[in-house]
Amino acid sequence: MRKSFFYVAVMVMMVLTAACSKNDDLTPTGGQEQSGSVVGEKTVLVYMAGRNNLSDTLKMDLEEIKYGSRAIDDRYNLLVFVRDYDGAEKPWVARIRNGRVTDSLSISDLGIQSSDGQNRASDPVVMEGVMKYAFSHYPASKGEYGLVLWGHGSGWLMKKEVKKPTRAYGVDYGNYRYSKDGRWINTPVLADILKRMPHLKYIMGDCCNLMCLENLYELRDVCDYIIGSPAEIPEQGAPYHQIVPDMFADGQFYKGIVDKYYESIGGCLPLTVIRTSEMESLAQATRQAMQSVKENLGNSYADLTGLIHYYYTNYNYTFQPEYNIFYDAGDFFRAYASQDAYQQWAQTLDQAVVECRKATFWNTDKLWRYFYSDFTPTEEKMHGVSMFIPQSPTRGDYAQYNEDIKQTEWYKASGMEEIGW
Repeated sequence: MRKSFFYVAVMVMMVLTAACSKNDDLTPTGGQEQSGSVVGEKTVLVYMAGRNNLSDTLKMDLEEIKYGSRAIDDRYNLLVFVRDYDGAEKPWVARIRNGRVTDSLSISDLGIQSSDGQNRASDPVVMEGVMKYAFSHYPASKGEYGLVLWGHGSGWLMKKEVKKPTRAYGVDYGNYRYSKDGRWINTPVLADILKRMPHLKYIMGDCCNLMCLENLYELRDVCDYIIGSPAEIPEQGAPYHQIVPDMFADGQFYKGIVDKYYESIGGCLPLTVIRTSEMESLAQATRQAMQSVKENLGNSYADLTGLIHYYYTNYNYTFQPEYNIFYDAGDFFRAYASQDAYQQWAQTLDQAVVECRKATFWNTDKLWRYFYSDFTPTEEKMHGVSMFIPQSPTRGDYAQYNEDIKQTEWYKASGMEEIGW
């Protein structure tokens, strides 16, 4: 979607400010990896998967990150991994310090090479190599690490990607700008990689549809908090020039992030922060609620008309409700579980959700009045997390989705398997 005039004006101001200082080179410096490590109190890596139609947006957000870095001191390690269409073909990783890119190295300098030679950001070999280098070369003395997933996201939905026939984050089109061979990394593979890294304080998703229960459950063991939106997000994404200091803050650091993100979008984006230690309890509560749904529905599929949904999968400009997906989990249980089962589930969710910003509509790459006007978001209906609800295989792409959901850990943990959908 288009960026607002205010957003463009802010970006122009930051670019002009940067131009007044000595230019830093945004391409890899070459040479060998530095010896030794750069210890900081905390380390945050912003993983920017931009070899797609977000390549230009990446440049603007990188300027924001540089601008925001001026507000943190040398006690902290702010790192970026960049993969876009600009400059060298090879992706690179660097530290951002005092508004400048420093210690930039290409992944070939680090000895990272994907099997197909295309070095996609979504390739597990590339991702693991970059994270291993970032977190080992820039260790956090306080043991606090953060990860920002920047790029495209599609929840848990299934499509061709690098390793398994699923997708979730970081579509990358390889060495050819107009390739149709976009590949993703799926959430289970991402979780496996992160299990081999230092435990993260948080994962922030500056990408669409991260906050589905399927993703949150898959990532429950690799971090303490997950920050993001259950919905599509606007192209401009997070206001890094404002939130970089919050990414390193103590205490309720997440509050500053979501407050400033929410305000920068004019309140037109739902945002949620989940405490992952509560995900097992939430899965148990979901099993109980699903049993109540089973008693009410029998073997019938639920009529989801009027329920909040966060993603429309058909890009044809004719609205067809069978392509709605990622329904608000609480809105579903409120409609189809018993009142007691819903209340118990909602109380458990409240223990997991530490911050939630709700919205009456959200900016997307689709026209709201065509694709998201079939429901009314209210405080009571919106819960900040989504969940897949199987539907008749004759509807949209549900024949595929109903089978694909069975590959997730959430399918069994939530009791969906027991219902027989």
